[in-house]
Amino acid sequence: MNKSLKLNTRDKNILVKTPFLANLSSQSLYRLLEMVAVSGYEARDVLFRENQSADYFYCVLSGYVRLYRLNKDGREADIRICGPGDTLAECLLYKGETYRYNAQAAEPVTLARFELQRVRDLAEEEKDVAKAIIQCLTTHLMSTMDCVANDRLQTAPQRVAHYLLDQCGHEECASASVRLPFQKSLLAGKLGLAPEALSRAFSSLRRAGVTVRGRVIQISDVSALKQI
Repeated sequence: MNKSLKLNTRDKNILVKTPFLANLSSQSLYRLLEMVAVSGYEARDVLFRENQSADYFYCVLSGYVRLYRLNKDGREADIRICGPGDTLAECLLYKGETYRYNAQAAEPVTLARFELQRVRDLAEEEKDVAKAIIQCLTTHLMSTMDCVANDRLQTAPQRVAHYLLDQCGHEECASASVRLPFQKSLLAGKLGLAPEALSRAFSSLRRAGVTVRGRVIQISDVSALKQI
């Protein structure tokens, strides 16, 4: 069950810095913030289901949301893990009347909710809102293309190594420690791997100095990990 919340200062600060809202004029930003409804969900709550009539799109303010599809046998395929600042279902602003996937709270989450039709109407009036939507959709398209390419070009250990190196940042260092922001089962879905494939990938990375203790990943030799 979701519960209605007030947009507090912290959540507002996250929202106005999202790619969707960050470059809007003060007038457009004000009008969009007037539309926002904030909701809280508990872990494993379903936000919406595939093929359900779509009335809203969302922005994550805290926590993580899992997007996935089911086949007729009930097998699940993860599409994306959305964290703070990420938007989901905004692709329906320009096309589509039903959700294209399922969305589930991976842990307790707080979401900003926008009514699709009201934002469509605003985009007709305000060019910067229409531009922000296009930029957001373009970013997601490019990210999706990168994910498809990585799935086809990289082995499972390479996908994990690439993710860990991204978390280390761009600073040159001999060793590093990374704390996963979510459970390893979510990381598996994010990387397009089955949980057992993720475990095997971590095992194979031991030779590059990677050790796993719960959510904490120790990397003793960053340069060796880059060679994977």
